[in-house]
Amino acid sequence: MAYNEVYQFSIVSALMDGVASHGVPISRVLAHGDHGLGTFRYMDGEMIVLDGQCYAMKHDGSVIHIADPSAELTPFATVTRFKPTTETRAAVKGKQDFARLLNELFPKARNHFLVVRMDGVFAKVVVRTAGGQIRPREGMVDVCSRQTTHTFEKVKGAVVGFRCPEYIMGVNVAGDHFHFIAEDRQRGGHILEFETDGEVDVKAAQMATFHMDLPTEDDEFNEAELKLQAQGIKQVEG
Repeated sequence: MAYNEVYQFSIVSALMDGVASHGVPISRVLAHGDHGLGTFRYMDGEMIVLDGQCYAMKHDGSVIHIADPSAELTPFATVTRFKPTTETRAAVKGKQDFARLLNELFPKARNHFLVVRMDGVFAKVVVRTAGGQIRPREGMVDVCSRQTTHTFEKVKGAVVGFRCPEYIMGVNVAGDHFHFIAEDRQRGGHILEFETDGEVDVKAAQMATFHMDLPTEDDEFNEAELKLQAQGIKQVEG
């Protein structure tokens, strides 16, 4: 794939319906991008792809480097081959403040995708990690009802994520969706809140090309209703 094109396996609505027992090898996803996020088989943990490496951020707060991505499956992931087109330094007081910054950097991107990376020291980061399904086809709302939250203070690390346009809700998560991993690769998760400690490096790009593969030979996917559950998605994404 070319730089700054979205590649996605499956859809968020499938996770909402509990389609997570199968998937594709993570190596297949990494063949399309070096930067992104997703989840793992049975929704067991949060995925972050950074500089071409995949990490699993687990329910207990630990982080595992996926050394053999051909041996692990993902039921949902979004990646890109990231090449920043805009770079700046900024102090960010929270998610809403960062949303305003992205609007300023990309004033004509309301209906396009954005890919984002931040690097620096964060005064505070609040993340969640999901513990995975406890029964087949358990939906994401129930899985995330057992999520664990972690708060990190004065931590150096990276934020990876995407902004997706409103019309993509259900296919992906409309709005801003970010994961965090500490520089030591020992802590991380799905971001609920954050604030930088002074200025951090912000890199981003606008994207207009979207590729998607859907699960095949997967009874869970074939039998799922896949109706839009917008409020449920907003609830679990924080």
